[in-house]
Amino acid sequence: MPISKHQREKLLALCGQLNEDDAVDPREFFRKKYRTKDSKALRLCKQVADTLSLVLSGEFSDEVLQSLEVFSVQPAPSSKRLLVVVKPHEDILDTTTPAEIVQKLDTVKSILRSEMAAAISRSKTPSLVFEVVWPQDDC
Repeated sequence: MPISKHQREKLLALCGQLNEDDAVDPREFFRKKYRTKDSKALRLCKQVADTLSLVLSGEFSDEVLQSLEVFSVQPAPSSKRLLVVVKPHEDILDTTTPAEIVQKLDTVKSILRSEMAAAISRSKTPSLVFEVVWPQDDC
């Protein structure tokens, strides 16, 4: 709600400059408008990232899958579908490509989703989309 001219003059007499939080109820100013929707999605993404990190590190015998690190998990575009960004360790960079990593992740997607469903409490398990972050050479 904008400040009236009379309120603005009173506030300027008390301080040197006005900020966006002047003359605003602190309960309204510090309230996060997205708290109920986005915090649930972010909590889900954190749970999924933790679960996928554990499953990838110990569940498979493939050394490429074991060497992947879950970089981030984000809703894409909602929490019904999650974008999982993985980063390979340096020791396998020479032996594989990002396309091969995505293909391997797609083959084990059903196992990852079943482990994810056991870890989170939702009626429907989100679908997963994978992306590989490939380290760039700093030359």
